[in-house]
Amino acid sequence: MGEEQGTGMILQSNGLVLTNAHVVSGALAGGTMTVTRTGSTSSLPATLVGLDAANDVALIRITNASKLPVVTFGESNSLEVGDSVVAIGNALGLAAGTPTVTQGIVSALGRTVTASNGTSSETLSNLIQTDAAINPGNSGGPLLDANGHVIGMNTAVAGTMSDGTNAQNIGFAIPSSKIESLLASLMKGGPITKKHGYLGVQIMTMTPALKEQYGLAVNYGAVVTTVLAGTAAANAGIEQADIIVQIDSTKIRTAEGVSNFMTKRKAGQTVTVVVYRKNSKITLKATLGLSPN
Repeated sequence: MGEEQGTGMILQSNGLVLTNAHVVSGALAGGTMTVTRTGSTSSLPATLVGLDAANDVALIRITNASKLPVVTFGESNSLEVGDSVVAIGNALGLAAGTPTVTQGIVSALGRTVTASNGTSSETLSNLIQTDAAINPGNSGGPLLDANGHVIGMNTAVAGTMSDGTNAQNIGFAIPSSKIESLLASLMKGGPITKKHGYLGVQIMTMTPALKEQYGLAVNYGAVVTTVLAGTAAANAGIEQADIIVQIDSTKIRTAEGVSNFMTKRKAGQTVTVVVYRKNSKITLKATLGLSPN
């Protein structure tokens, strides 16, 4: 079994560490995990606490750790394109106790990407796009705002496109708001392996700026940027530019609200989706499919 390297963030002083699920996937196949802290060259054993493959998030715990410094989460929902960010991580496995630090900006929000390691792939939505250099080994590391707060977890980088074009300075991070919404379930212990319900839309969070720019009816919700063919959303009549504001009795204020709701539903269940379309409020019924992750 080959060695996988990545980065993590300490959430609790007793050694609870956040990272990407794909970084620790080898542990599920009988491998072992070790952690090297910044400023140290010694490796410490670690164990898996919880893993959500669909969202590429995992928690591990450093054995017998105490009094460790921890990260502070920021407000990823307040990010705007052009905001300054810093990416930190074990880029290319060169850290040896000293991480690589790169600087850039938020170059886009609400991105959906499919990442592959050559044997499997995953589709992640509502990601932060940045031009801060992200390389193999950065996965699981923090994307920081100007205050040094974690507003994302570095997860993927654009490489060679299908037409042979090499992407330049395009990396992606999972928003901190999404991560925080998953922590309670992950901390209960044990891998999360059940596939949840799937609506079949690509979405981004509505903002007051978007409302003003396009003259929309509301300044909250999840804006549908793409409806995938043959999915629950397409069959229900959801359209591009619809604003999802409610699913069943749950109010939807952000894109994360939709994905969080789906983790609590199974394929085959029918849900009521309330959307705004050209300032008209419409109620639709969608029978969920199976999450492809």
